[in-house]
Amino acid sequence: MRAPAVLMEVRDNVCQLTLNRPENRNSIDDEVPGALEQRLRELRDIKGLRCVILAGSGGCFCGGGDFRSELFQHLFDDQSVLPNEAVLKKIYTPVIGLIDVEVPVIAAMNGHAIGGGLGVALLCDLRVASRTAKYGTNFVRLGCTSGLAISYMLPRIIGLPMAMELLITGRLISGDQVERIGLANYVVDPDKVLAKAWELAVEIAGAAPMAVRAMKKSIYRGIAAEPLAALEYEAHNMARTLQTDDFREGTQALLEKRRPAFTGT
Repeated sequence: MRAPAVLMEVRDNVCQLTLNRPENRNSIDDEVPGALEQRLRELRDIKGLRCVILAGSGGCFCGGGDFRSELFQHLFDDQSVLPNEAVLKKIYTPVIGLIDVEVPVIAAMNGHAIGGGLGVALLCDLRVASRTAKYGTNFVRLGCTSGLAISYMLPRIIGLPMAMELLITGRLISGDQVERIGLANYVVDPDKVLAKAWELAVEIAGAAPMAVRAMKKSIYRGIAAEPLAALEYEAHNMARTLQTDDFREGTQALLEKRRPAFTGT
């Protein structure tokens, strides 16, 4: 029997959720969205819960969307935009539920978080990154636009100018750069990421729980966070760009480890 796609561990009023597909870089595949959605539902039944940590098994936090999965493969096979919008919403909507968790959520980015993988981390409230890992949103280098409300969340976290630069260049950056631009609260050596996330979680758990929950709600209300609406708009744009020749060229170039030759079609 295959191991669960998302593991759960609870101790000291803190719950650690772990994306558990290390052989697949913990990518968002056919199993992970539904498994994460189920775990998020289970959080509601944990009495005394004060903080959540989201980590990844192995040496990667999350590799983004798995284009080899059955759901994503449909996007390649079906050339119609509207059905593909529905597929993208089906893939990403369960994941965006992270932002609705009442207690603070810490992303323990113990390894690379690229594309949708970084999007998962952006939906968390706090982030601890690895000094040696790579982070970024490489969508335009694949010939498509972002999903998972990334174009909405990233500017709100690091500011518009830097978010604009990262999104329209598709550049990957190091852990040290992540620290400089404020994408992560802490950047530490890879073997210390999870320990630092737990240290922060225990500190949060020591504060008044009702006050912490109310504070989190107040903060997001203050910045008018509406990621679900952003996800739906991105799904439309992403579905359109997934049908282009440039996207086919971009993904093929990635597999062949060469520079893509985009034509604008």
